[in-house]
Amino acid sequence: MNTLALKYRPRLLSDLVGQEASVRALGNALRRAQASGGIHHQAFLFAGVRGTGKTSTARILARALNCVEGPTPTPCGVCDACLAAEQPDRNLDVIEIDAASRASVEDARALREQVQTRPAFCRYRVYIIDEVHMLSRSAFDALLKILEEPPAHAVFILATTELQDVPETIKSRVQIYPFRLIPVGLIESRLRHVCEQEGVTFDEGSLRLLAEAGTGSMRDALTTLDRVIAAGDGVVREEMVREQLGIVPAVRVQNVLKAMLEGNAGVVLDECQALASLGADWINFWRELMLAFRDRLESTVRQAESPQEILRLARMLQLLLQRERDLKDSSLPQVVVELALVTAAQLPHLAPLDALLRVGAPSAAPPGRPLHPESGTAHRAAATPNPQPGPASLPEAPPLLPEATSPPLDLGDSQALCRAVGDVLREIPGLPRTLTSLPHMANDLRFEEGTPRFFFPPPVRPTGEDLEREKANPHLIERLRQILPSLTAISLTYETQKHERPEDLLREDLVFQKFLQEIEGEILEVKRSSE
Repeated sequence: MNTLALKYRPRLLSDLVGQEASVRALGNALRRAQASGGIHHQAFLFAGVRGTGKTSTARILARALNCVEGPTPTPCGVCDACLAAEQPDRNLDVIEIDAASRASVEDARALREQVQTRPAFCRYRVYIIDEVHMLSRSAFDALLKILEEPPAHAVFILATTELQDVPETIKSRVQIYPFRLIPVGLIESRLRHVCEQEGVTFDEGSLRLLAEAGTGSMRDALTTLDRVIAAGDGVVREEMVREQLGIVPAVRVQNVLKAMLEGNAGVVLDECQALASLGADWINFWRELMLAFRDRLESTVRQAESPQEILRLARMLQLLLQRERDLKDSSLPQVVVELALVTAAQLPHLAPLDALLRVGAPSAAPPGRPLHPESGTAHRAAATPNPQPGPASLPEAPPLLPEATSPPLDLGDSQALCRAVGDVLREIPGLPRTLTSLPHMANDLRFEEGTPRFFFPPPVRPTGEDLEREKANPHLIERLRQILPSLTAISLTYETQKHERPEDLLREDLVFQKFLQEIEGEILEVKRSSE
């Protein structure tokens, strides 16, 4: 009994799915051959990933060339040539060669001698060489001689999944037809047709999963469908497909996504533990989660949510995508997944700067970091767990510690300007941590003509490049304009002269700067020893 992939193999050019460009070109070539009485080109190269129809198209082309009504793009299917093409192993005039097992130069030389033999009963003798990229260099040289001056009765159809491994000399002597990955929608439609023909009961979600699992290959999708039908005794359900493919249940993916967006790291860990107990494939789970997250981001964008919410989701998705390679290379994939998800789950707890400014100044300094107003040390304002922006959330009573309220920013005071810019950088979620201390590394900071101009010593250049990359960040510009309303651009200059101040010596110390970045620290104050 044939498998579904063989039973529903295309037998006409019109049966091919997802290869419209190549089908149209081959159809036009066959129509020209039909009008002139003979084919104009005798060597073809079909290139594309597995399961996209290369070998099937080669057989269709052989049938179209040898049909009693041909050459024609629509062979009759009933003549001796068409029937013989259905079983190439029994057809003397359609020879299929597996280059993976016959890659030596001796095989190529034998082919060169064999090609002189005229067809037994067909119009052309068609040679289909599959996986042609596996031929040795000497075999390619021997094949080249055949392709340069082929006999009038011989047609060569080469197929490969690695076009880059085929020598340019071969490519220049053949017509190349690309075979693309088949879109998921077309695979799903084909699977639905097959199920209806086979009398198989199915649901829409199951076919979609099977189509996606095919990753652009119709043969792979049909093979998987065959397996699922056998496991379900003629019934195809989404739960069964997920079980056979090792795909995590959709409800689990949505639970993880919901907990992560709500910032509930505890629930995230509980769900990961439940997935581990189910023996989940972490690679498949990660793929499903990324697709679900992408759908949530698209929904948020199309609903015209606030730019801050869109940017937060984009930052979370970017953070997760950066850990995908770690997941594939790690011997502890569960730990990598949990670390990435818990980190992303903390982003909702980061309050925006404008909400923090509405709350008011903190009443006490954070533990371990005393408040020194005169030294210019900046502190992050304490926010309520769920700040509610708007006038209704503001207290009626006067703000606490009115004497600690900062005076208007003096744009001519370089140190005050550095502190204010550092505060803004510290409160923007998603920025590199090293940027929070970058303003304190500047030798000078001036605000001229709507542009804050930083002057840095040379060793700060690697850290300054982080700010260079973020200069066009609209979120950064918006925040800085709250303290610099006329801001239009940001300028960074690296000085070359030496400085003797302690601050400058520390900035020029590469070892100290590397240590500072590793601990994610910042320079708060520099004091000379009393000794």
